[in-house]
Amino acid sequence: MPTTSRRRARQLLWLLMPLGLMLAMWQAALLARDQALQDLRQDAENELRLSAASLVGHLSRHDYLPELLASREMVRRFLASPESQDPMPLNRLLDRFRATAGVSDIYLIDRHGDTLAASNWHRPNTFIGQNYAFRRYFQDAIAGRAGRFYGLGVQSRARGYYFSAPVWLDDTAPDASPDGVMVVKVLLDALEASWAEQDAELLVTDKDDIIFMASRPELRLRALQPLSDDERQALLATRRYADEPLAPAGIETTETPGEHSRRVDFRRGPLAGDDYLGLSRPMPSFGWEMHILKSLAPVSQAQWLAALLAGGLYGVVVLAGGIGWQRLRLRREREQFAERERRTLARARDELELNVQRRTRDLVETNRRLSGEIEERRRAEERLRQTRDELIQAAKLAVLGQLAAGINHELNQPLAAIRAYAENASEFLARQRTEAANSNLAQIIELTERMAEISAQLRQFSRKSGDKPTSVSVSACFDYALRLFQSRLRDAGVSVERDWPEATAWVRADLVRLEQVLVNLIGNALQAMAQTEAPHLQLSIAPDGDEVRIRVVDNGPGIAEAHLGRIFEPFFTTKSPGSGLGLGLSISARIIDDLGGQLTADNAPGGGARFTITLPRDRCPEATSNTRPEEHDTHA
Repeated sequence: MPTTSRRRARQLLWLLMPLGLMLAMWQAALLARDQALQDLRQDAENELRLSAASLVGHLSRHDYLPELLASREMVRRFLASPESQDPMPLNRLLDRFRATAGVSDIYLIDRHGDTLAASNWHRPNTFIGQNYAFRRYFQDAIAGRAGRFYGLGVQSRARGYYFSAPVWLDDTAPDASPDGVMVVKVLLDALEASWAEQDAELLVTDKDDIIFMASRPELRLRALQPLSDDERQALLATRRYADEPLAPAGIETTETPGEHSRRVDFRRGPLAGDDYLGLSRPMPSFGWEMHILKSLAPVSQAQWLAALLAGGLYGVVVLAGGIGWQRLRLRREREQFAERERRTLARARDELELNVQRRTRDLVETNRRLSGEIEERRRAEERLRQTRDELIQAAKLAVLGQLAAGINHELNQPLAAIRAYAENASEFLARQRTEAANSNLAQIIELTERMAEISAQLRQFSRKSGDKPTSVSVSACFDYALRLFQSRLRDAGVSVERDWPEATAWVRADLVRLEQVLVNLIGNALQAMAQTEAPHLQLSIAPDGDEVRIRVVDNGPGIAEAHLGRIFEPFFTTKSPGSGLGLGLSISARIIDDLGGQLTADNAPGGGARFTITLPRDRCPEATSNTRPEEHDTHA
């Protein structure tokens, strides 16, 4: 029964936890939304108030100008008899006032609505000659009142605000009517450009709900609500917005969260897809209404952030409670477990002691057997090491025998020549021809020096290598190997192609051991090309980053695919019995591996075997690295 109760309580707890999480997140989101909406409304009200004050100030600072110009004597004198006077002085005067006041245009209209003078007299779309009797600002001014009007220019098609003032030739008569109208046009583009820098959308509508000013160009000259045919005809009759279509702006009010504020969205246009908080502010002095649209994205972000924070805090509280409850439960379980452990510990200890004694006897016997096996393996490795050293020495002696045969061949010719030159010198001395005898003796000296050089090559090959890698010139090693085989190369008619850069390539290696590897590779190549009609040996050096690739390529029969995987194995050879032990390539691969490089073999694309040596590159060679000790020897 207690177990069933705990299970039901646990199920109820798991049911209440997500409900509590949703409730906490929902309440936090509501509070955050109300606060964020209140802050956004306050910011929007401040921005709207400042923007409206800026618009009123921008327009009001020019309302004095038409009345000031209407009182000018030059204006009255020209208006009294425009047919008999040159309008250019007045045009220039109006243009100077336009530039000084920073307005768009200034022009003078007679009582019939015809423009007599204008600041834009020099432009193609000048107002001179145009009739503006249909304009409201003309009708107000000709009636003796100051006129105010906004709309599109008939000629310029630019939106502007118009100030007008009546011009009297005789203002002393009580029943006199104005004889003309002075008009000043102010553009609205500069003020709208400053609105675009704000993080809100600003709109100004007239009494017909037409948006004639907006921070977004796409919203200008659009209607807040679709216009009826009568409303559209009435606006066309006034020509306030010329023949603009005045399409609906696509604004839709979804709810009204407060006084003078509403939540709106756009069904089409540049603002479609976002929700906005809309506030309005009337401008009674102009008959307008100014609107501001603030994006509700910060409100949504505040809602989500508050919900996530509340969820996280709720999770922390639940997690802390769960951890505390779990620790209590674990403490009780540990106490019960400890009690059971104490009861079983004595039995386990006795069994462990018996097992330890039994295992100890087994381990002692196993260690004794392992010691014997280790000793036997050590003796086998020692015998294997001795055998390998003997095989290496045997391979060296085999190569040395080949070199001795070549050197013997090289020495036979100089010895025969020395004998001939000595007999000739004896004969010349008998005949007292000392000059001819001296010439023969000089030839004998030259031949002995050549023989000394040939024997030095054998002595160089037999010397021991150094203990540590040094800077070694690869081209110098190739030159040394070629000197050893120069007689065989010449007798076999082998053409040698050297492919290496002009700058000396240096590697970190042992000079003698690298020379031994190159001698072995070149010797193998000469043997492989023994039956080739036009033997060709290609030697290349290619620096590649931190490595140097050295290749020896022949045009012999190549290496069989079945032998490529075993070519570096000890005692593997394809030569006839008695021609080799099969240790040369194995020893060469071991030498290159000890030098920190790699020796590989494959078949060249054009046929023949290709051996590639990869060694670490030395970019800072030592001063004496490429100097062989034997180059300082003197030969008798």
